[in-house]
Amino acid sequence: MAACDGASKGNPGPAGWAWVVADGAETPTRWEAGPLGRTTNNVAELTALERLLTAVDPDVPLEVRMDSQYAMKAVTTWLPGWKRKGWRTASGKPVANQELVARIDELLDGRSVEFRYVPAHQVDGDRLNDFADRAASQAATVQEPAGSALGSPEPPPAPDAPAATARRVPAARSGGTARRPSSSSSRSSSRTLKAKFPGRCVCGRSYAAGEPIAKNDQGWGHPECRTAGRADA
Repeated sequence: MAACDGASKGNPGPAGWAWVVADGAETPTRWEAGPLGRTTNNVAELTALERLLTAVDPDVPLEVRMDSQYAMKAVTTWLPGWKRKGWRTASGKPVANQELVARIDELLDGRSVEFRYVPAHQVDGDRLNDFADRAASQAATVQEPAGSALGSPEPPPAPDAPAATARRVPAARSGGTARRPSSSSSRSSSRTLKAKFPGRCVCGRSYAAGEPIAKNDQGWGHPECRTAGRADA
């Protein structure tokens, strides 16, 4: 099993990527993180997935845990349609980050990969996603590579991680099939409130403490993202 994540401090801003591979007990065995200079969160998320797939033997079945709906859907749900339309969206616009998406498509060809969506920044959330999130955040902040091969210590808590006193929210676990993202069973709500802690919306952008947020199908995020999961595919 594995997880990958990207981070951008400003979106666009200083960015980084990270991946981690674990054993059956979910104990990290290998990990790597690296800087990307200034770019968007979506580029960081796709780069993290591309680096993970490059680092793992294609003959090894892989479960990939991610908190980016965009990256997952880009390389699974939306990709076939984009290719049929000559790398154009439904509105005829060029597909964003085409080079990265095409590279990931090549890496996925012929291998067994199951994608699992996990909410980000949850107390008692997914351990591997949290590890990748912290490593990516550190890489984005210091703009230096890190990883087990370099003898790096475990990445520190991310600056935007929720405090330990936050309400304990169990991680949502949802199944998936090879190259198909899973979905959440939670219901959306029209309720809007101010975030007590910083977090990341399913659209990939972060929100700060005090900003208005609303419940959507995958958790809390920007009010305008209540219908997150849709895109100009």
